[in-house]
Amino acid sequence: MTGDVTVISGPTAVGKGTVVKALRARHPEVWVSVSATTRPPRPGEVDGEHYLFVSAREFYDLVASDGLLEWALVHGVDRYGTPAAPVQAAVAADRRVILEIDLQGARQVREHLPEARLVFIAPPSQETLVKRLEGRGTETPEQMARRLRTAEGELAAAAEFDHVIVNDDLGSAVDELVELLGL
Repeated sequence: MTGDVTVISGPTAVGKGTVVKALRARHPEVWVSVSATTRPPRPGEVDGEHYLFVSAREFYDLVASDGLLEWALVHGVDRYGTPAAPVQAAVAADRRVILEIDLQGARQVREHLPEARLVFIAPPSQETLVKRLEGRGTETPEQMARRLRTAEGELAAAAEFDHVIVNDDLGSAVDELVELLGL
């Protein structure tokens, strides 16, 4: 697979989805992959728009049939993955492709698509990350603690990426991403 593929990654609650959504608002020509997940939908999430919500069996079938470009067990509980066929179709159509995925997935994409651009979205501070996670109000205290433990390791991996964008101000972060993508 060739083409312009950019991976957007970073720790939980850093604002990856918010940055990508703002990018799409400015540049609707950008194609954003929809990940599959075994986790249940959060309030307001729509199947096929925010995620493809699948059963564990459906997910395993995708893995077994090489139907995922990358996949990972995230926070030790839920599985997430990028369906390969839609990405391949978007690349074949010469679209600019964005994959918003976790660190494990970014590493797999780097292995399979070394030409992909990897962008790490970082928080301005650990305290900001904690506040953003708490502000979502979608996780139990146990889930938040698990996500924050995972985030510590993810923050340490920022050096593995081609570019790091600090999401201190949404507009500035999106401006930096737009410039990086040459849009």
